[in-house]
Amino acid sequence: MSADRLELVQVTRFWNGPVDLRGSLHWDILHLYRSVLDGLAAAGPVDSLGIDSWAVDYGLLSEGQLLGNPFHYRDSRTSTSVEGVTAEELYQITGLQQLPINTLYQLAAERLLGQADTLLLIPDLLGYWLTGSIGVERTNASTTQLYDVRAREWSCQLAERVGVPARVLPRLWDAGEVVGSWEGTPVIAVGSHDTASAVVAVPAEEERFAYISSGTWSLVGLELAEPVLTEEARLANFSNEGGVDGRIRFLRNVMGLWILQECQRSWADDDLGQLLREAAAARPFAVLIDPDAPEFLAPGGMPQRITDHIRRTGQEVPQSRGAVVRCILESLALAYRRTLRAAQQIADKPVDVVHVIGGGSQNELLCQLTADACGLPVLAGPVEASALGNVLVQARALGEPLPDLAAMRALVRSTHHLRRYTPQGKPADWDAAESRMFGTGDFA
Repeated sequence: MSADRLELVQVTRFWNGPVDLRGSLHWDILHLYRSVLDGLAAAGPVDSLGIDSWAVDYGLLSEGQLLGNPFHYRDSRTSTSVEGVTAEELYQITGLQQLPINTLYQLAAERLLGQADTLLLIPDLLGYWLTGSIGVERTNASTTQLYDVRAREWSCQLAERVGVPARVLPRLWDAGEVVGSWEGTPVIAVGSHDTASAVVAVPAEEERFAYISSGTWSLVGLELAEPVLTEEARLANFSNEGGVDGRIRFLRNVMGLWILQECQRSWADDDLGQLLREAAAARPFAVLIDPDAPEFLAPGGMPQRITDHIRRTGQEVPQSRGAVVRCILESLALAYRRTLRAAQQIADKPVDVVHVIGGGSQNELLCQLTADACGLPVLAGPVEASALGNVLVQARALGEPLPDLAAMRALVRSTHHLRRYTPQGKPADWDAAESRMFGTGDFA
């Protein structure tokens, strides 16, 4: 890495997925830790380490020992209600959309909470095992629904009201803070929510941009200086999540490529290129689904779930895999369109371009459909946005001349190829499709 060079070298990748244990979904956290150690050994000497991961999931400790294998956020034990606080109060404090996966709702169902003295989110748990240091980085803390988004601190009063003992909430770290060391190597807090790191690496040149961090989930939104905590934002189910350097990620979770990935798993078909070619040739707007429907959250049997959803909404079931894939991707593009238009209106921030980052930026058909649906140019890339944002924050902490997000983004922009997609087709066709999908009946 230098003033005009930013290059990632992949040392290793390893499997990660849910483990079904007597009807409950867990993460195999010890496998992940062992894989991290193996990866560090393969990498050899490095200047620093930084850990990011998905949000909301956690481990509970008692006197430094893990009490149980962390639950997977797709486990069915949670709900979207807690006692002691109204939805309006909760939003005014935390600014988060109501999702059953949020840490708060997981803790409401947690049987071991009373035995714990510390809660650590997944990247902080791995960091604790490496360093012995206990703390939680702020961008990930902001996804728990126990964090005061304006004060940028835990809301201990809220925690106690909803039955979470404040004693389990450890100190908070800022991205860029050196939090410990592993075998003499500094461990640096980065945007430990992978989307926070990914947004660091959005190669935006202007302020009027939106982003879609596209992977298993799609995180669709804007970058703001302050949270938007209006009733309109709450009812539209937008989150105000913390970003690096005090920014706000004003976004909404859309189910993302999970639906397609689960279909591929059920079909035992890993030839995505062929599926996308068939989808491109399929009839446009033949059938649509609501990708955020709750029946698509859990793993397993996704093609049948799609079929049941389509029948329930009075549509004709697709007869080919390509048509199913077309249905998924057009439905995602429509969900992006709806979310981005709502975000601009609620935050009073118009945008001129949409940046698609992460693995989904490689899906050319989805990127083109997104440009068509939104009526905005789409710039796709980089693919490994989370890793780039992670190392950029580390590099700044080690003294590289990257004073702000603009400098980091300029470096990404000058060192990575971006693919541009220009809107095509008829806007009226997308208007009609959105009306079908969201306007009336089961899609409303």
